[in-house]
Amino acid sequence: MATNSVATFESSLRNLNIRCTRTTPDGFTEALSESIEPPAVGVPLDIDDISFEKISVTLSPSSEQLMNAKTGITPAALGVAAQGSLLLQSSPKGTEPVSLYPPRHVAVVRESDIVPDIRNALEWLDDEFADGRRSAVFATGVSATGDMGALVEGVHGPAATCVIIVEDR
Repeated sequence: MATNSVATFESSLRNLNIRCTRTTPDGFTEALSESIEPPAVGVPLDIDDISFEKISVTLSPSSEQLMNAKTGITPAALGVAAQGSLLLQSSPKGTEPVSLYPPRHVAVVRESDIVPDIRNALEWLDDEFADGRRSAVFATGVSATGDMGALVEGVHGPAATCVIIVEDR
């Protein structure tokens, strides 16, 4: 992916007050350790050369583990540079609860999966969802609502989001 899109993505995340770390696959364990607050739950990331092997992350958490977790770790299918958005796909592994219930969400995205804008993301979705069996959401920053008389963040999801970009080899 063009370095320009990655730099734009990082800038967009900074504008949203989202912590972003760029790392190599070899540095992933350290980057993740610095981004989580235990106990952590997660779903498999399916990214070559990285794993939760050296970090205490509960995969396939029970309801109780999910409710007690301080951090949820999920893959992001795409990063959308212009908006700083993450495309989070549904999965049978339970991506949605892991990304929504813990107070902190750590999204992991490959550098090559950062696209310049929504148009590119929608083109990607055309191919991905042609069979109609999956769903996805674009998440941009922490949740916010104004229906309480003032803007309140983190009411309907995590109060903090972190993004780890894994550089391509």
